[in-house]
Amino acid sequence: MKCLILLLFPITLLAQNKYGLTPVKLEEYKQSVKTNAENELVNLASIPAVVLDIRYATPNNFTGEKNYNLPRAYARKPVAEALKKIQADLKPQGLGLKIFDGYRPYSATVKFYEVYRDTTYVASPYKGSRHNRGCALDLTLIDLKTGKELQMPTEWDSFKKEAWPSTPVADPKIRANRKLLIDAMEKHGFKVNSSEWWHFDFIGWQKFAVMDIDFEELENDY
Repeated sequence: MKCLILLLFPITLLAQNKYGLTPVKLEEYKQSVKTNAENELVNLASIPAVVLDIRYATPNNFTGEKNYNLPRAYARKPVAEALKKIQADLKPQGLGLKIFDGYRPYSATVKFYEVYRDTTYVASPYKGSRHNRGCALDLTLIDLKTGKELQMPTEWDSFKKEAWPSTPVADPKIRANRKLLIDAMEKHGFKVNSSEWWHFDFIGWQKFAVMDIDFEELENDY
């Protein structure tokens, strides 16, 4: 019997960590915030005039399924602080930010990869996503008066080359809108993803751990 248990244990462990990562869970996250306040995940709904359109809490995304139980967007504290500055810069122009996704539990990244295995557009679960670290944002620009999105080269979450920020755009208005968004984000410490005009990584993301904490757990913790 002891031999059987010893044989089964590594098989179970392998199944739990089949991509080789052990993401941070809630208790470890809470301890990390006590030692370093920058680790805190801030609810982005707290930023004035920011609009949330959390598509992964609906079936309106590339998986065709609801992936989050709550429509929430979180990001690490310095990311949220940078976002406030961007929002303040945009306001005099009559513009604001609409957020599609922020912090993403690692379990969602695994699901996305298993649905669509092209790592040009979805993160590898072997490394984890910068969304899993609370350091990536999917967003666009909106007109504050109308609430309408400014026209961009593609829809959010498009798996087309037209979504690449390096792809030439013939329409001067769309080209200007994309440039305005990228410039606004880069001014405050973000870098646009090479295959997604809407995806921005916070510079310095490497110092933050991959997490697998559901929004329900975070909500109960606040």
